[in-house]
Amino acid sequence: MTSFNGLGLHLGNLSRLSNAQTRSISPENFTGDKGKAGMATEGTGMHCARDLGQGWKISPSVRIQPGQTFTLADIDGPGALQQIWMTPTGLWRYTILRFYWDDQEQPSVECPVGDFFGMGWGPGAQLSSLPVCVNPGSAFNCYWEMPFRQHCRITAENIADEPMTLYYQINYTLTDVPEDAAYFHAQFRRTNPLPYKDVYTILDGVRGQGHYVGTYLAWGVNNVGWWGEGEIKFFMDGDGEFPTICGTGTEDYFCGSYNFESQVTHQYQEFSTPYSGLHQVIKPDGIYRSQQRFGMYRWHLMDPIRFRQDLRVTIQALGWRSYGRYLPLQDDIASVAYWYQTLPTAPFPTLPDRDGLEVI
Repeated sequence: MTSFNGLGLHLGNLSRLSNAQTRSISPENFTGDKGKAGMATEGTGMHCARDLGQGWKISPSVRIQPGQTFTLADIDGPGALQQIWMTPTGLWRYTILRFYWDDQEQPSVECPVGDFFGMGWGPGAQLSSLPVCVNPGSAFNCYWEMPFRQHCRITAENIADEPMTLYYQINYTLTDVPEDAAYFHAQFRRTNPLPYKDVYTILDGVRGQGHYVGTYLAWGVNNVGWWGEGEIKFFMDGDGEFPTICGTGTEDYFCGSYNFESQVTHQYQEFSTPYSGLHQVIKPDGIYRSQQRFGMYRWHLMDPIRFRQDLRVTIQALGWRSYGRYLPLQDDIASVAYWYQTLPTAPFPTLPDRDGLEVI
C-alpha cells in the first residue's frame, strides 16, 4: 500500500514526512501511551533488577497461566499495526493468537502462535521473507500491515497445562486509514489424517471483497515416495465445480520444481526467499522421529488473488503408486491462510481441541 499518511513506508517514500504517531506496546508499556514506557515497579525481571530499581528491565515479559487468555493489545483507532515481534515458550501449538478488528465478537485472526509464523512443527527453522521472518532463538516477526478504523484487540490463550512466558512488542501507528483499506485475516486448519480421496481445504466460507495474500503449510507425509503432485485451486465469486485458478503441483505453487530436489545432493533442498520457501525439512532420525515433515510458504505480495464476493481454497494430497498412477494420500496437513477483506468476518470453523492440535 502506498501510504503517505503514515500507514506504511517503503523505500520510495521513506523520506516523506507524516503526521502519524508512532506507538509501541510491550510488557514495559501495556497501553502504548506516550511517555509511559519503562515505568514498571514489578514484573518478571523485578528480582534481577533488585539492585537497580525502576527503569532497569523490570517487566520484559509476561507469564500466562494455564487456561488464561491474556490481552496483548487494546488500541483505539484509527491506526495500523506495522510490526510484531514475540518469542513464546512452551509448545507453540498451545498458545492461540486472536485478533479482533473494530469491536467484532468474531476474531479475524485465530491461529496457534507457531503456525502463524510458519513454525507449525515445533522445532524452529530460519525463515527469511518480507512479511514473516523467524530468526535464531525462536524470534518470531511479522510485518503484515494491519489497519483498523475503530479498535484493535489482540489476545493470547494458553491451553497447555503449564504456564508459558511471552516476550513481545507490537509496533503500530495512529493515523487515518484510507477508505479502500481492507482488514487482515488469518485462519488455521488441520486434518490428520486426510481421508482417502478427500481434498484438503485451506480456506472456505469467506464472504466479502478482498484479496488472498499467503499460504503456509505444515505437511507431514505418511507414505513413502513423493507427496507433492496435488493441485491448489482457488474458487471465487460463485465458482461451482471448477475453479478460476488451478495450479500444476504442490512444489510448483510454492515456487519450486521437481520435488524440491537438489541436483547436487539429490536431497530435499531447503530455501527461504522474500516471497516463497521450503524453509523446513524434518527428516526421520531412525528412532522416534519416523515421518518426514515439511514447512513451506507462498506469499502473494506481487500477485494477490482478488475476489469480490467469496473465496474457497483447496489443495490435493497426491503422490504416486505403481505403473505411473497417482496415489491420493492420507497425510497430516495443517495450514494458515492469510488474506485481506472487508468486514464483517464470517465465523471460522471451530479450532481443533488440544489433542487435535498436538504434533504427534
